[in-house]
Amino acid sequence: MSTSVTVDESLAREFGLTAEEYGRVLSIMGRTPSLTELGVFSVMWSEHCSYKSSRKWLRNLPTTAPWVIHGPGENAGVVDIGQGYAAIFKMESHNHPSFIEPYQGAATGVGGILRDVFTMGARPVANLNALRFGSPENPNTRRIVDGVVRGIGGYGNCVGVPTVGGEVNFHPAYDGNPLVNAMTVGIARTDRIFLSAAAGIGNPVVYVGSRTGRDGIHGATMSSAEFDEDALSKRPTVQVGDPFIEKLLIEACLELMATDAIVAIQDMGAAGLTSSSVEMAGKGGVGIDLDLDAVPQREPGMSAYEMMLSESQERMLMVLRPDRTEVARKIFEKWELDFAIIGHLTDTGNIVVRHKGAIEADIPLAPLADQAPIYDRPSIKQPAPEALGSVHAPLSLDDMLIRLLGSPDLCSRAWIWNQYDSTVGGQTVRRPGAADAAIVKVEDTQLGLALTTDCTPRYCQADARTGGAQAVAEAWRNITATGARPLAVTDNLNFGNPEKPEIMGQFVAAIEGMAEACTALDFPVVSGNVSLYNETRNPDGSTRAILPTPAIGALGVLETVDTAVGLGMQGGTDVVLIGATQGELGQSIWLRDILGREEGAPPPVDLAAERRNGDFVREQIQSGSITACHDIADGGILVAVAEMTLASGIGCELESPDSGIRPEAFWFGEDQARYLACTPNAAALCEQAAKAGVPARIIARAGGNELILPSGVTISVARMKNAHEAFLPALMN
Repeated sequence: MSTSVTVDESLAREFGLTAEEYGRVLSIMGRTPSLTELGVFSVMWSEHCSYKSSRKWLRNLPTTAPWVIHGPGENAGVVDIGQGYAAIFKMESHNHPSFIEPYQGAATGVGGILRDVFTMGARPVANLNALRFGSPENPNTRRIVDGVVRGIGGYGNCVGVPTVGGEVNFHPAYDGNPLVNAMTVGIARTDRIFLSAAAGIGNPVVYVGSRTGRDGIHGATMSSAEFDEDALSKRPTVQVGDPFIEKLLIEACLELMATDAIVAIQDMGAAGLTSSSVEMAGKGGVGIDLDLDAVPQREPGMSAYEMMLSESQERMLMVLRPDRTEVARKIFEKWELDFAIIGHLTDTGNIVVRHKGAIEADIPLAPLADQAPIYDRPSIKQPAPEALGSVHAPLSLDDMLIRLLGSPDLCSRAWIWNQYDSTVGGQTVRRPGAADAAIVKVEDTQLGLALTTDCTPRYCQADARTGGAQAVAEAWRNITATGARPLAVTDNLNFGNPEKPEIMGQFVAAIEGMAEACTALDFPVVSGNVSLYNETRNPDGSTRAILPTPAIGALGVLETVDTAVGLGMQGGTDVVLIGATQGELGQSIWLRDILGREEGAPPPVDLAAERRNGDFVREQIQSGSITACHDIADGGILVAVAEMTLASGIGCELESPDSGIRPEAFWFGEDQARYLACTPNAAALCEQAAKAGVPARIIARAGGNELILPSGVTISVARMKNAHEAFLPALMN
């Protein structure tokens, strides 16, 4: 953009600022800002960077615990996992870029979240993702699925970090706005964690990594607005990634971190050089002076505005000790990465940007943060969902199970995860599909990490408070079902336009449910991301919002990784149902995919029962009484049983429930706080459960190669496998 354009309220609106916000800029500056200054304000005050619609509510989430070292506010959350080690992890969105350019949008989403983790001194050990796509019938869905999956695999595989888990949903609500949420987990020593607050007047500000180009300019503001029919014309706002450079950057940064050279370090993520410099200096309470002539550039004639707002990838900003600058330079030159001193810290409290002998920006940092808008947007409480009407089973039990196993949301994800290298690095203990959570060993220890992502958007659409609580509870269950102790949560809160009271009502309710669950389960939120304006504008001016999707990424720890269990059942063991069953069919997969209805209330979440049942299951796994375990979620008991047989190739014979509940409700209801546990001594397990006040009953005996229903109807494991594995290859063929 030419620096000769007129800066006024009209241009400010183009940059995403309201008239009131532009007025506040004029008040802070005491004059009309330059183009570069307006660009700085527009990205720092964008929804993506300032959280201006959500910050008020995010404060209600519990963020502390004895094991939390750093909660929200740093590049990623940090928790103590024992033996002098910390896990550093976060999840972030790259939704809009992944619709515009699926491959690069997803790839750079992975690259960005990797940098958030290794910038704190951690070596990345695992990637996960949470993906939501449109209807399989939509002709655009195949293109987006293909590009996103290739982008995630291409970047993660090349950079050498295993992709170990995730989730995938399909729904027409995501037709014009898919969700790509990427999560990275890294390991660091607890005494070698690096933070972003700049310090030391006169200390050099150093740029490292790739050169700056024009890609991604105004990416942050693009991600803070609804899409329209011209969305695909926004390709220049999508960054382009290079995983090979990222790998070099990881190694160079970790090598430098082994010295005492670094005072502060920050990834150049959304808003690039602007956000990294503003946030580092602002957190440190210092000023920063930048000379853009020194910025490594890959395109000629770049303006100050373009360099400050570029979101070119694989770049970091550091504040170094002056006497260690040459040590750092040699390390980055060895790794064939650009290294440039582009400024220094000052005592002015301002960010000053110079280019070609002129001052292009001079902005006071304190009001840039302190006077950033925070909105208490109007919200409307969701109406209570209507009661589920009468239901009936139109098919036999076996036919309904086969249909569900082959449905878009329950089918095998092998077509996806086979494109990811899940074992690079040699520390992956449980690969995708082998357990309810991925298990990664901490090198040189016996510690293990259990990792998962979870959310049930259809529950949130019906009742966002219950859905928010359920997302946390399911993540907690998936960690627990491996035998690990759940430690903490990162979140990715994906919603529509917050300026609509009904959308803001969903957001507020989901936060309330999450906070309640996190508190009850001692499961604090240590990092996260908010992605709003996930709506697509139709040609007639109406908009379509996504389902409210508060995705939860969760982490737990195993003191001895060998004690972790998977979900594959063993022949000769009994399968015990743990937890109470009422037959909740509201908003269930069965209701949607068998009857074509999305209605009713989601299953209630009893957090006391979640805690009691989960603590019991974990204790029994650690004692060796439970040899395989699977939480019961989408599809209910019968789908969970089938998934355990598919994971092992071993069948089982089911007992009649004799529960007084209609068969379809008993077998496909989605009641919460439940597990299936394999055990060689069911009587002893049930006795221990009774003492703990935990409902438990034998439901099946494992063995053979068929699933035998209580009616005597048999379903071969081969038939289930064929149904389970058919959907994605057929969609993508």
